[in-house]
Amino acid sequence: MSDVEKPNWTFFTNHGHVLVCLAGDPDLRTRDVAELVGITERSAQAIISDLVDAGYVTRTKEGRRNRYEVHGDIPLRHPLEQDHTVGELLVTLGRLSQPKRRLS
Repeated sequence: MSDVEKPNWTFFTNHGHVLVCLAGDPDLRTRDVAELVGITERSAQAIISDLVDAGYVTRTKEGRRNRYEVHGDIPLRHPLEQDHTVGELLVTLGRLSQPKRRLS
């Protein structure tokens, strides 16, 4: 290997990484999400709250733990991707089998 440093940026934001984690394992603890994403537990809690408040995730208390449900039918936020859903993104990344669409 060479001594060339790898760039420190990624294609996804921490919000995207947290969403991918929760889609992959809805029973993850906040501590585990933080470790996987490489952020503090406090940041993970704030991001999960953002995702819950925006309707992308539902948090359900089960005993002393939380369980998370990712809603794949919601459109992505950025204008360039708003024609696609969270579910489509997660399918592309191999985290869901097929996105569920709402019937109109």
